[in-house]
Amino acid sequence: MSSRRATTIAGSLVTASFSAVLILSLPAGADDQGPGSSKGGKPVGEAPAGVRTTTLLPERISVDNKSGKTAITATVKNEGSKDSGRIRLLVVGFDGLTVKSVQGCAAIAKKDLPAGSHSGFSCPVDNLAAGASKSYDVDATFDLGKTGKICLPVQTSDGKKTFWQQGPVPFGTTNPSPNAPATPLLLGTDNTPAAPGGDELPRTGVGRDLLPLGAAGVSLIAAGAAGLWWSHRRPTARPS
Repeated sequence: MSSRRATTIAGSLVTASFSAVLILSLPAGADDQGPGSSKGGKPVGEAPAGVRTTTLLPERISVDNKSGKTAITATVKNEGSKDSGRIRLLVVGFDGLTVKSVQGCAAIAKKDLPAGSHSGFSCPVDNLAAGASKSYDVDATFDLGKTGKICLPVQTSDGKKTFWQQGPVPFGTTNPSPNAPATPLLLGTDNTPAAPGGDELPRTGVGRDLLPLGAAGVSLIAAGAAGLWWSHRRPTARPS
């Protein structure tokens, strides 16, 4: 083999290796979230005849280990045979998961958030035709030293009745990767911090004991079924 040919092959191998490193080092983005899942979702109040609303969350998200930033796609669907009429989707964050913005949606005032939540947005869906869906890009941060949960209720446009509620359902990992560029989190998994002594997660937020993981979803669903969750505290948009 000539020295020129050997040099060419060696250069190709170096280029391929460098490309592989670049690909592996890039954190997963919003497009690498896997299929949508309705895990943790249940019907609440009775929807109009022929209307069946549900929501979907990605099965996995990726959190940047330096900034804590992540992207989530929240989807609302009408799996019924008739148009939904005017409805809205709420995107609410709990504990380590903070919802920073939702495309086309208005922030919920802190006084109108449910107990245990610190961030949320109200999305006017208006009308969903039978079989149609609408997705929203959610920008959020995740404190990997805590648990993190998200909740997606579907309500009438005035918030007086809740038809469906997904969550509060956790994102998390049982295998932290603090030295990687990003940490992948799975839907429906309790988060285990990478810090030493992370077997027990810190208790955070007001009423943490009143909204333990699992019981939080039951509490909110029960409240939604009774039409009381936001009956006296309707979400309002922050003044622009």
